[in-house]
Amino acid sequence: MAIERLGVGETLGALNAALGPGGPVWFKETRARHLRARDFLAPRRALQARFGDEQVPESVVTAVAGLHGPGVAPVQRCAPTPAGLALQLQRPAVFERVLGSVAAYAAPTTPASPGPHVVLHCAALRGAPGTLRLSQLRAVLVADHLARALHARGMSVRLVPATQDLHMRVFLQQLRVEWPAATERAATETLRSRAFAGLFTAQDGEILPPGVLGKVYLKELVEEQGRSAGYDPNLDNCLVTEELLSSLAELQNAVQNWPEDSSPGLAGTPGSGADSCIVVHVVSCEEEFQQQKLDLVWCKLDAQAPIRQKHLVCGPVKVAGGPGTLTAPQYYELRLAQVRKASALKHGGDLAQDPAWTEIFGILSVATIKFEMLSTAPQTQLLLTLADRSVSTKGTKSGTFVMYNCARLATLFESYKDSMKQGLYPPFPPVSSLDFSLLHDEGEWLLLFNSVLPFPDLLNQTAALAYTSPGLHITVRTELVCKFLVQLSMDFSSYYNRVHVLGEPRPHLFGQMFARLQLLQAVREVLHAGLAMLGLPPLNHL
Repeated sequence: MAIERLGVGETLGALNAALGPGGPVWFKETRARHLRARDFLAPRRALQARFGDEQVPESVVTAVAGLHGPGVAPVQRCAPTPAGLALQLQRPAVFERVLGSVAAYAAPTTPASPGPHVVLHCAALRGAPGTLRLSQLRAVLVADHLARALHARGMSVRLVPATQDLHMRVFLQQLRVEWPAATERAATETLRSRAFAGLFTAQDGEILPPGVLGKVYLKELVEEQGRSAGYDPNLDNCLVTEELLSSLAELQNAVQNWPEDSSPGLAGTPGSGADSCIVVHVVSCEEEFQQQKLDLVWCKLDAQAPIRQKHLVCGPVKVAGGPGTLTAPQYYELRLAQVRKASALKHGGDLAQDPAWTEIFGILSVATIKFEMLSTAPQTQLLLTLADRSVSTKGTKSGTFVMYNCARLATLFESYKDSMKQGLYPPFPPVSSLDFSLLHDEGEWLLLFNSVLPFPDLLNQTAALAYTSPGLHITVRTELVCKFLVQLSMDFSSYYNRVHVLGEPRPHLFGQMFARLQLLQAVREVLHAGLAMLGLPPLNHL
């Protein structure tokens, strides 16, 4: 029988419903100093706006205190305070419910309906890595992270373009970006025939540049009702080349031929549910103008082009005190050299000759890059600092810091196993026999309430696509996972430095030790699941 998963969203929904008609009032506390006294708060001013200057009706307080339902966390008490209506959960019961079903909290909620097919198109991958600018690298990493989040939520995703350049494939492997490789170019005959049928013609006396098949005029498409919102008003015409037709043909093929459903009606219309299709063009701000042209030309040429094409435009990447012409491979090599240098200073010796450390260096370099590129909302400008301190395990906001704490968790569990083999500790007992009332340190509740319990909701937010919203542009929250993992690592590090988890081998201490280990096992699974969303494997030592 499946164990019902508690949810922050379900609990907030029930709390707000208990207050009666009106907008949401309750919010979840996250700060340690507030969590000492309460877990959720309905602020006093919001309550005054709802109920006037009178006190909250006793019947409402009673209803809140007695809340129950699917996914709703059990309530310990609810009482008026100067800050508002404060609510505290039955913490031992929440520990027991969550830690008794750890795996359920390391995955997103499965949606009621599968949603649309999604084509993620990243134009930057059509070139060679040597020409890849930092802003384009950001777009590639955003697209890869978004694809992982959508896959984890059970959505059908296709990635375009399949990479042709061998060096690009190798570079993507270094970055641990999963992207398909091309075996052959998409056929362009249909699109070419339409071009020569008169859709693309030069004006009398006009000479087209070499390699250009023709020209298409876009003004009328831009000015059409419903298509003007978000398109650049300066769009006028587009020169059509074989390369452009090849790009369109690959997009056309991705939309019309899905492995699990090859029916031609996937382009769909809004509201067609599982049979609909959305194309998300993930581009750097420098590529946006050209991508809008391709979007419109596709609509001009292909009657089956998706109605819903969205543009996810990544903001510029600036380098503080560094060269503005730094390419993506140069950036990777810089971070790799810094990781090697930092490791040599910490451990001594020439670790570069050890194959195991070579693998670790690569992972740490990619972790540094991905956390730098993805910790900021993709739509905003990103400022990179290239100093050596960016790869230090002491910098609490870095990917290296997160990987360091991942390794510390692995070391903790290996230490327990070694001690168990020596007879110092007994084997881990059944989780159902653990006494979670022994978890009363505030750091333990902080880890469960801020990290394990809300993780499924966070994954759902990361995979949320507002594809039905009006306009050309779309925003996503691909920064959430990085920020979450950094905060989780900070909270774990603080707890681990203060609390001796593996205590003295005395029977009366084993109960608390096993309860703590089960909590940290949940933290570990959530941490590993978060890293998987970034394409980063966990490290066992560092």
